[in-house]
Amino acid sequence: MRRRWLRLAGLVAAVVAVHLAAGWAGKPFYLTQLTMAGYYTLVAVGLSLLMGFAGQISMAHAAFFAIGGYVTAVLTTLDLSAGRGRGLAGLLERAGLLVAFRDAAGAGQLALHPWPAAVVAVALAAAVAVAIGVPVLRLKGHYLAMATLGFGTIVIAALVGTERLGAADGLTGVPPFPLAGGLVIGGGRDGRVANYYVAWGLVAAAMWLLGNLVESRVGRALRAIHGAEDAAASMGVDVGRYKLATFVISAALAALGGVGLTHLTGGIGPGEASVMKSVRYVAVVAVGGMGSLWGTLATSALLTFLSLRGTFGTYDDAVFAAILLVVMLFSPDGVLRADLRGAARALWARGRPRPDAEAP
Repeated sequence: MRRRWLRLAGLVAAVVAVHLAAGWAGKPFYLTQLTMAGYYTLVAVGLSLLMGFAGQISMAHAAFFAIGGYVTAVLTTLDLSAGRGRGLAGLLERAGLLVAFRDAAGAGQLALHPWPAAVVAVALAAAVAVAIGVPVLRLKGHYLAMATLGFGTIVIAALVGTERLGAADGLTGVPPFPLAGGLVIGGGRDGRVANYYVAWGLVAAAMWLLGNLVESRVGRALRAIHGAEDAAASMGVDVGRYKLATFVISAALAALGGVGLTHLTGGIGPGEASVMKSVRYVAVVAVGGMGSLWGTLATSALLTFLSLRGTFGTYDDAVFAAILLVVMLFSPDGVLRADLRGAARALWARGRPRPDAEAP
């Protein structure tokens, strides 16, 4: 417990130090990319729980991120003023769940408040995770990866092919997300510092919750499932229930990241659901260590920030794919705790013919 709190304190100190360093360096615009990196990191740490502890590979977390973003975008921009005072719109208005806003043309409209919209978005992503998780999580290994990849492909095809969702252009005009004390997620440069702390505050909260989870009885059950699924089942562990619950938790975190980023940037496009986005998340988890939430957090923050800054240029997707390939070859347990020299030597030795091998 003490170690967990020390790690959280270290994370908070690092977040504050980065903010101060950006200010001293005269680069406050770095905070925008760092804020976006925080929301992407929510996806990565949730996937780390699924891959590193439950032993399940998912290529669909970009789809869950997009589901969260698109649902909140639709609900907060859908004009309900035509049904004002009657039906569902009237019920929501009386409950105080609707808010008035003006669209890009200056016309007054009435839409769902961002708070209930976010709840619906995360809940819907969790429900979808349950719906596909029940049949899909019966699969193992590359079969599971292929099944989740298929789901992600379906989601992006639906987004691109639906005009109401903006098709290839996506959705824009999403309002800022109001928080306590007049703070909002979004709002442009004026809210840059507040947005930065909100994003990484959510990451810190997720790390605290997941840290408690992996150190609990549930975490021990997940490690048993990862180590030997059949043996865990024979000892009375409900393997299916634990795997499904982990899948749902990680999907909900991905959707929450999508909600935050959508309100931050004021829109979302179908590219957020792309296969390469899912490859990036898997690559980040692989680099940080399959069973290391903190390793995943560190590598996600660094690699995502570099990507958002355009460091890799047009080779961005290729860099993440290459990282995943190299890690899987030389250090399946993660780079941060790897013996890269020993792994390379072992790989070279396996590829060389043995001296005592007889010629055919």
